[in-house]
Amino acid sequence: MDFQKLEVWKKAHQMTLKIYRATQAFPREEMYRLADQLCRAASSVAANIAEGTGRNTLKEYLQFLYTARGSVEETKYHLILSRDLGYLSPDVFDELMEGYNEVGRMLNGLIKSLKERGSHA
Repeated sequence: MDFQKLEVWKKAHQMTLKIYRATQAFPREEMYRLADQLCRAASSVAANIAEGTGRNTLKEYLQFLYTARGSVEETKYHLILSRDLGYLSPDVFDELMEGYNEVGRMLNGLIKSLKERGSHA
């Protein structure tokens, strides 16, 4: 399976690019603190989706998707912190948060589909 063809991976990758761009405006002292954490959490979503597709079993694939889903929630927390510290405008925050809510819904749909398919195998 080519992970690059998955819509959820495409969306997660687009969101990672937006996070990287948004954090460029963070204060210099945050580059190795919050900005770094936010970029790591965001890139972890797409990376875990990609890595999961290369696994041998459905169980392993699902585990990586669960990890990606956890990274979505971690990213959302870092976005809230960034907004509350004044590093993200309300408009940018809303756009990024909605994007990650969508990625989360897409991951849930993929997980559900894979679990249903696995139970019929």
